[in-house]
Amino acid sequence: MAGFHHIEIRRLRVPTRIGVPDEERAAPQELRVSLTISLATGFAEMADELAKTLDYAALAAGIQVLAAARPRRLIETLAADIADHVLADPRVRAVEVVVEKFILPDTDCVAVRLRRERTSI
Repeated sequence: MAGFHHIEIRRLRVPTRIGVPDEERAAPQELRVSLTISLATGFAEMADELAKTLDYAALAAGIQVLAAARPRRLIETLAADIADHVLADPRVRAVEVVVEKFILPDTDCVAVRLRRERTSI
């Protein structure tokens, strides 16, 4: 994502009901979500005004609400839903989403990575 200014949210704790078998979705599990968000406006142009950047606390809370809103079978689906949510903000040019799930023994995690760009600005 060269040439853009970025905001990163790393390893946000996201409770959600996710998994292929019904039993796995029966109880919430904690996933981790990381975002690299490319902004349309440079940091210097923001002139220290919150309205010209992202409120990342509100964005993080919105992602947690989105993840908890409905069960999903695949972390790939959750990653796509999160990317769509972030790109709904006109200040965002592109987003990379990483979703980590702690399910396999003998691994740190299983992760998916998705990058999307705004088609028009």
